[in-house]
Amino acid sequence: MVLYSINEFRTGLKIIQNREPCVIISHESIKPGKGQAFSRVRLRQIISGKILEKTFKSGDFLESANITEIRLVYVYHDNEFWYFMDEKNFEEIAVAAKIIGTNIKWITTQLHYIVTLWNKVPILVTPPDCIELEIIKITPIKKNSTGSSGVKLATVSTGAVVKVPFFIQLGELIKINTRLGTYMSRAK
Repeated sequence: MVLYSINEFRTGLKIIQNREPCVIISHESIKPGKGQAFSRVRLRQIISGKILEKTFKSGDFLESANITEIRLVYVYHDNEFWYFMDEKNFEEIAVAAKIIGTNIKWITTQLHYIVTLWNKVPILVTPPDCIELEIIKITPIKKNSTGSSGVKLATVSTGAVVKVPFFIQLGELIKINTRLGTYMSRAK
C-alpha cells in the first residue's frame, strides 16, 4: 500500500477516497500567509463518474488505488458476461453487462477497448473515441417544407440510434463519436 502526501498530488493520480477508486482531475496547492498549507482537489470517482471537491491539509495522506488499464479486444458475449481478450497472452476477461453500462451500445467484435481493473477486477470499459458502424435501419422521412437540410434517425449494427444527415443511406458505414453518441462522417 502506497500513501501519497499532498505534495505528491498530480493530475491523473489514482487514489482511494471513501473506499472507492478516484482519479485526480485538478489540484491547487495553497500556502496562506497565516496557518497551515492545504490542497484543493477535484476528483472523479472511476466507477460512478461523480465529481468530488475535497480539501486536504498538509499532514494528510491518501492511499493509492491499485488501478490497471489494459487494451483488450472484444470477442463475444453470453447471457451474463461480455468477454474481452488480451492479444498478447490470449487470456480472456469476463465483464458483467452492468459494468459496461451505457457503453454497451458501442461494443462490437474485433475492436479494441480499454478495460480498467481495480485489484484485478473489471470496473470500467471504455470504447474508442471514434468507431465505424453500419446502418441497418433508417426511419422514413416525411416530405415537408424543410427542404433537404436536417437529420433523421438511423439504427446502427450494435442497436444504437444516431441522428444522421438526410443524405446517409441504409447499409452505409459511418463514423460515430462514442463520447457524445453523435454522427461524425461517412467512413472511408
